[in-house]
Amino acid sequence: MQTPKFNPSNQKKRVGPLLLPAGGRKGPTPMWPLQTSASAEELAHWARLWRKPQAVVWEEQELDEIVARYCRIAVAASQVDATAALMAQASSLEDRLGLTPRAMRMLLWQIAPDEVAQRRDEDAKSARERMKAV
Repeated sequence: MQTPKFNPSNQKKRVGPLLLPAGGRKGPTPMWPLQTSASAEELAHWARLWRKPQAVVWEEQELDEIVARYCRIAVAASQVDATAALMAQASSLEDRLGLTPRAMRMLLWQIAPDEVAQRRDEDAKSARERMKAV
């Protein structure tokens, strides 16, 4: 009996960048998924991360445990006595989670233009120009 071969044509292919919402992920922050409880600092970092645009992808791919481990490592890596290995782990997870500009480029993730903010800026500029004319 032959084993099935990997067929890349069966994979869903995305052409072009994945646009993430400029306003970030909406909705309540997921529950802390790890068995060990989180510190207050870890929970604060956890809540901030789940408001980011990248969190939309994390939620779709059910990456909450990886994000929780990143929170734990990031908080530990920010301490004065953090080791180089711990800082390297934090940096590696930042890239995998799309938290750096370079990682966003590599993952083909882009923040969608915030059209409401752009319109607000245009209206403010137009109002300034009208004020100058007066």
